[in-house]
Amino acid sequence: MANHLSAKKRIRQSEKRRVHNKYYAKTTRNAIRDLRDEKDKEAAGKLLPNVSSLVDKLAKKNIIHKNKAANLKAKLTKHVNSL
Repeated sequence: MANHLSAKKRIRQSEKRRVHNKYYAKTTRNAIRDLRDEKDKEAAGKLLPNVSSLVDKLAKKNIIHKNKAANLKAKLTKHVNSL
């Protein structure tokens, strides 16, 4: 266990950030899953900008890597276009 006040604070901060990041990452994964399950092209087209925005926000906050975000968005766009 940490002895210094700054180390204890760092532990508190990192736990708080971990829970926060986990929530947003899980929310985005659910949105991606819903978009992939969508069969209607028009509905999927309306979902795509929102999902892309969520993915971009994760990349901006370094929750996921920017290249992973780009790959996800490309695959999702390709999926929507193929419907």
